[in-house]
Amino acid sequence: MVFYFSGTGNTKWAAARLAAATHEDLIPIAPYMRADDSSHNIAEPFILKEDERLGFVFPVHGWRVPRLVREFIRKMKIQRETPDANAEDKETFRKHPFAYCVCTAGDSIGLTIENLNDTIALNASLQALGITEVSASYSLIMPESYVGLPFMDVDSKEREVRKKSKSAQELAVICEEIFDRKEGVNRLVKGPIPWFFTKVVGGFFEKVLITDKRFHVEKDKCVKCGICANVCPVGDIKGGHGEYPEWLHHKDCLTCFTCYHHCPHHAIEFGCQTQKKGQYFYK
Repeated sequence: MVFYFSGTGNTKWAAARLAAATHEDLIPIAPYMRADDSSHNIAEPFILKEDERLGFVFPVHGWRVPRLVREFIRKMKIQRETPDANAEDKETFRKHPFAYCVCTAGDSIGLTIENLNDTIALNASLQALGITEVSASYSLIMPESYVGLPFMDVDSKEREVRKKSKSAQELAVICEEIFDRKEGVNRLVKGPIPWFFTKVVGGFFEKVLITDKRFHVEKDKCVKCGICANVCPVGDIKGGHGEYPEWLHHKDCLTCFTCYHHCPHHAIEFGCQTQKKGQYFYK
């Protein structure tokens, strides 16, 4: 079971590879957190099959687990499939399931894994399964997509290609280790002074920079294609074909810049921070 959240596609690519390698279900997190999606009910427990792995795959936001992912992990209910009474080997039901995480980032991740484990500790159903933290964790450096600060922009095309090539090689190894349930692996790029970036800078990021109030559309560039509304993972944009986009300000926006990056005419801006900056999404 591979739970994932993705905005610009880096994480979806990695999660899909992991699901294929482990032959386990790929489950997007965002639909379960959308109030306008009644087809996904987070109140219903997920059933972990016999010997099934439990994976969390997500991008790093502000050197932390994205707010939406933390909220999902706190609220989710999960239980194990009832073992067959006639099964000869019930040992897998006496041992806690193998839990892991893979996080994608344009650079370093700080204390993201510690932030994840703190969140896991708040979930009673995970605790009941014996999962108090992930057994293995990885960071995967992918092309940069965060453009919300003056000094941050997408990578050059050459750097983007290099990152994709290297990450594909690293992910192949990660898939093998996760398939083999290799515990105790923590292959992470935490960067310098990780506590400062996660605790201090990350706190500022969440309180100040995660907002949809700075997004606006340049109407002279917008062709009313509706792509931005369609790709928003949290449904924060009202609009569609023939309409200008309108941000709903319902506090679910993650400032993932998916709308910005997918706009074919660069008509969406975030304040004045994104003017003349590049665009990127995985393809």
